[in-house]
Amino acid sequence: MGAIETAMKTEWKRLCALDEIPQQGSRVVKSAKGDIAVFRTAADEIFALHDKCPHKGGPLSQGIVAGKVVTCPMHSWKIQLEDGEAVAPDKGCSKSFAVKLEGGEVWLKLG
Repeated sequence: MGAIETAMKTEWKRLCALDEIPQQGSRVVKSAKGDIAVFRTAADEIFALHDKCPHKGGPLSQGIVAGKVVTCPMHSWKIQLEDGEAVAPDKGCSKSFAVKLEGGEVWLKLG
């Protein structure tokens, strides 16, 4: 793999302004890796997870955000926003993606 291909695989992509994601809500981003749910907490922290619950594939973007946890709308599994891990006693993981906030803009790292 060449240097340009490697750089493209780890590229940061500007998504939107922070204000475009509701507090305690989410926004879905389409990608070649599937839908990615970008969450905003009440404290304006940003997290990104693959938009599928590890249990039955429910859309996490439609879940309820409380603190740093999203509750899947299908079967009420709780998923940690920081790492995508299911909260015990449930087991499973939704892939997490790196995100950053710069100057009021939300950036997602794909790769």
